[in-house]
Amino acid sequence: MPLKKILVTGGCGFIGTNFIRHTLEKKPYWSILNLDALTYAGNPANLESMPEDMAARYMFVHGDIRDNELLKRLFIKHNFDAVIHFAAESHVDRSILGPEAFVETNVIGTFRLLDASLKHWKAHGRHPEFRFLNVSTDEVYGSLGKTGYFTEKTPYDPSSPYSASKAAADHFVRAYFRTYGLPVLVTNSSNNYGPYQFPEKLIPLMILNIVESRPVPVYGDGKNVRDWLYVIDHCDALIKVLEEGKPGETYNIGGGEERQNIEVIHNLCDILDERLGRAGKNSSRRFIQFVTDRPGHDRRYAIDSSKLNGELGWKPEHSFEDALEATVDWYLRHNEWIKSVKTGEYRKWIEKNYHTR
Repeated sequence: MPLKKILVTGGCGFIGTNFIRHTLEKKPYWSILNLDALTYAGNPANLESMPEDMAARYMFVHGDIRDNELLKRLFIKHNFDAVIHFAAESHVDRSILGPEAFVETNVIGTFRLLDASLKHWKAHGRHPEFRFLNVSTDEVYGSLGKTGYFTEKTPYDPSSPYSASKAAADHFVRAYFRTYGLPVLVTNSSNNYGPYQFPEKLIPLMILNIVESRPVPVYGDGKNVRDWLYVIDHCDALIKVLEEGKPGETYNIGGGEERQNIEVIHNLCDILDERLGRAGKNSSRRFIQFVTDRPGHDRRYAIDSSKLNGELGWKPEHSFEDALEATVDWYLRHNEWIKSVKTGEYRKWIEKNYHTR
């Protein structure tokens, strides 16, 4: 089978890292060039120490998806068969504090990557096997009530600057299919968790605070509901969509594991109590502190993945309980990684976001 050349953007981030590692192991005929600007959450060390056969099919380029000349050189030199676009500013709280970076990366960056892909595709005779896969989020749909699920037909209703920027990116991707015929695919996934997630997000932040006996901040009443998706299941879904998805289509990817935030935090406290030998009055639940809710905090997300399951045969393989324990154990085993990513900027952001709550 001929080698398939893939451009992955943002591959030093959480989902991108897991995708590259998982895919190089699972697809021995794929090679990956990882283009990453290495902002605060991008860590090239995530992709060190790979087995030799995987490392031989991996290349890293430090660069920005907004750099037209760089994109042009990379497409000419490497003649990519597909683009998988992860690169994004991706945290709601950060988007509230500083929305401009989200417009620059998520909207302008996506536009320039699309434009470079279109020129490449046209230059190679509109190659029928080429694909542009845009990895997006369920947050573009807004908030659900107590019942119902997001489907691929749900109207967009973003609540934060982050979700608005991702919605704009999705619209640009679809426009390039409808206007120019570029063979694109869009996926909208629910909340991911697993190894290598930067510790500003709920699960790793709670794990680290519990381990360090620090306050565990819970927004509002803690009853906001999210559909949790283990990152390795997400990676398998992306491979399936890239290989078998129909150009121009959108596929929702959900874990089918709805949990209130407070329920997830209680689970983490209980798992870590067992790991750390805490019990009774020393239970980790004593660190929980309810804080002022963030603006525009969507109440509930839930994904209907029946299209992906019915048309492409994907479904998650990991239960929330087992994958959450595996995630906790990964963080407990990787203290040096945690130290390396908890930079001064990370500490400054934690102080800025939480100290007045």
